[in-house]
Amino acid sequence: MSYPIRLPSERPLVTVTHPTPSIWVLELHNGADSRINEELLDRAMQPALDMVERDWREHWRVARNSKNAEGGRGALIIVGNRSQHKFFSNGLDYDNIMSSPTRGGSFVPRSLNPFIRRLLTFPIPTVAAINGHTFAAAVILALCCDYRVMADGSSRNVWMSMNEIHFGAAWPLSFAAVVRAKVLDARLQRKIALEGHRFTPQEALEAGLVDHIVKGDTEAVIAKACEVADSVSALANSGAWGLIKYDLYRDAVEASLRDVVLPNVGSDDAAARARL
Repeated sequence: MSYPIRLPSERPLVTVTHPTPSIWVLELHNGADSRINEELLDRAMQPALDMVERDWREHWRVARNSKNAEGGRGALIIVGNRSQHKFFSNGLDYDNIMSSPTRGGSFVPRSLNPFIRRLLTFPIPTVAAINGHTFAAAVILALCCDYRVMADGSSRNVWMSMNEIHFGAAWPLSFAAVVRAKVLDARLQRKIALEGHRFTPQEALEAGLVDHIVKGDTEAVIAKACEVADSVSALANSGAWGLIKYDLYRDAVEASLRDVVLPNVGSDDAAARARL
């Protein structure tokens, strides 16, 4: 396979590179702030994950057949647009999703949740290289990764926040399930979900939302993410990484299969007024 790979080909939203034999880097560039929408997930992110997994599995099978214990190494890094240092991702393209005729009804079960399941159970270690602000659904994307490296905010403000409470957006079942799977403290869950707290990098580190904070901009974050990825890439050798995660996060996987629509405040209020 020849890298870099840009997807979709006619208007690329992601670029996949393969800087070392065991590391792949997926860069988001759906505009400067990489809003998450159907096109990004279905035409760029999912095909990119397909390519990375296909490439890794080919190496893994060759290594397994030749009894090469090191040949099945692999790890994936996801980073925000490398041409800027402000955003990892600004979350869902919420207004456009909710203004569609189905009001997000098809987006959740057909695009969003399949991607959450795929990333949460990906067969090689995944590292989110958080090179800027990370809001709403982008926090879920980062939490679905196995490790998180974040810019320390020393050169510019950087926040991580599930801020839906502040603009009146309900969560899909899958979001709450991912938070419960990755954040075990109920007080911290409350701070994330109901208070929409803006975590600074230091706060995120202390809360366990990220594993490392790094001084510098995007390339420094990627360098640390590569270090983390390389340190755990050999754990993909057995082929069991994704299978174990499927069981570890089974509740989140199953919750994502129950979502049928993206809930909204207006319909909830109408239902409450009819009931009361």
